Amino acid sequence: MEVIKRKGKSERYQESKVYASCYAAAINCHYGDKKAESIASKTSKQITKWIKKQKAPITSSDIKKKVIETLKDKDVVLMYKHHLDLS
Repeated sequence: MEVIKRKGKSERYQESKVYASCYAAAINCHYGDKKAESIASKTSKQITKWIKKQKAPITSSDIKKKVIETLKDKDVVLMYKHHLDLS
């Protein structure tokens, strides 16, 4: 599945990018490696499953919104959003 980036360029979807951003957000909440890995793994797998069901082109913004909806931990959501604001 192709993802349309902010500036219109497209690239292949990479689950590892979702995992890395969720992992970083959890680590920034001072969670240990195991908890951060669990949060990142569950979230990235759910996002990949969701993407596979989509028919229309997916944008990076769509993925970000879905990650925020999918994350259960409010502190991790806050750190994830903060990371987005910096990038």
